[in-house]
Parts: sequence; structure tokens; C-alpha cells
Amino acid sequence: MNWKKIIAIAKKDIKEATQNKSVWLPILIVPLIFVVVMPLMMILIFKNPELSKSMNNTDIEQLMSVLPEFMKAHVAGMNEIQTMIVLMLGYFFAPFFLMLPLMFSTTIAAESFAGERERKTIEALLYTPVSDAEMFIGKALASLIPAVGISWASFLGYIIVLNAGAYSVIGRIWFPLTNWYPLIFWVSPAISLLGIAITVLISAKVQTFMGAYQTSASLVVLVLGILAGQATGILALSVSVGLIMGLVLWLVDAVLLYLAIRSFNRYQLLQTSAA
Repeated sequence: MNWKKIIAIAKKDIKEATQNKSVWLPILIVPLIFVVVMPLMMILIFKNPELSKSMNNTDIEQLMSVLPEFMKAHVAGMNEIQTMIVLMLGYFFAPFFLMLPLMFSTTIAAESFAGERERKTIEALLYTPVSDAEMFIGKALASLIPAVGISWASFLGYIIVLNAGAYSVIGRIWFPLTNWYPLIFWVSPAISLLGIAITVLISAKVQTFMGAYQTSASLVVLVLGILAGQATGILALSVSVGLIMGLVLWLVDAVLLYLAIRSFNRYQLLQTSAA
């Protein structure tokens, strides 16, 4: 395994992805919505005096009845507005952050092979002196590194937005919560790799970048399932749940990447491109 060749492929793909408007435009817009626009809008809504008057103890009690004990303990002693901000933005909003690395990684990975077909550069790449495994790993790294980096940067931005936006209500620096650390630093890279392995294989079989991206977008259903589970009280993203979830994803990644590398064949890809 020649890591110099792998890194060279990764650098080339990252450079080409930054020059593709269809790739970097969603990467700029999506974090802006999830990290800035939606949290600030929710904070402003919760801080609205009319909402404070409309909320009653019955509403809060109904919400608290479906919460796990660690969430109840965290908001104990808070007023209604503080409770809603912490629960919604500190806990229930967490699964949305799994969409970010998944969307970033699948966007870049979809461009990996299908994008080269559109630029008519796939034949030159296929004849370069690298093994199939080196080519696959290089393209996977080209998606994983930016996706994880942007996700972590988005998390930093989210910390600033929440603490600054809700400081007048909470009265202290309250975020991040402990359950976010395994989610961001353990689960997030694992779900990125899952999306990459599937998307690179898809992009090797379809003819266009948009075709590969739209097909791989169905992976978001996985995150929506986590979101629905937490909203209904079936699944709570505690620290232990995050660690277990990440472990399962990493194991799935290992199996999927092993199968993907073994099944990837550049000559078959060339024939598909020619067809």
C-alpha cells in the first residue's frame, strides 16, 4: 500500500471538489442553516413573551413524562423557557448534526467517479500506476477529511451561537452537553465513512454526479430514524448510547469497506464509462 499515491489521489479529488459549484455550494449553505439560522430562530421564538405566557405546567409535564432521567436531571430547577431551549437545542437537535457529515461526505464522494466521467478525465485516472485499493482509499479520504473537518468546525460554530444567543436567558455558558462529545467525535466520523463507502460504489456505477448524489441521499433516512426515535422517547442520545452507536457504525464500516475494496475494479469502471 503506497500512501504517497493515496494522498496524491485524495489531494486531487479535494482540489477538484472545491472547483465544482454543485459540491461546495451545499457545503456552505447547509451549515449556515443548521448552525446559525435555525438555532437563532428557535431561541428568539422561545424568548418571545407571548410564548412564555401560552406555556403552562401541563405542557411541560407532558414533555417531561417521555424524557429519560438524565435529561430530567439536567433541566431540574430551570424555568419553562430555559427548559425548552436546553431540551430542544441541547438534546433534540443533536441528530440533525449527524446529517452534516453524511451530507458533506456523500456530496464529495458522489463527485469522485461520476464527476470525473462528466469531465472526461476518468480514463486518465484509471491508467495511473496505482492499485484498485489505493484508488478507492484515496477517494474515500478525499471525502472523509473535509466532511469531518467541516462538521467539527460547524460544531464549534454551534457552541458559539447557542451560548451567545441564549446567554440572556440561561445566564451562563451551558453548551456543549456531555452527550454531544461521542456524537461529534465518535459517531460523526463513523457515519461519514458509511456514507462514503456506499456513495463511492454508487458513483462508480452511475453516469452523472447528480445521479450519484441523489441516490446516496437516501442515507439521510438513517438519521431521520434516529431523530424520530429521540422525539418519541424511544431512543435517547446519551453518552453511552452514542458510544454504542458509534461502535456499531465503525464495525459496519469495516465490513463494508472490506467488501467495497475487494469488489472495486477499475477495468469494469472503464467499461461502464465507455458504455
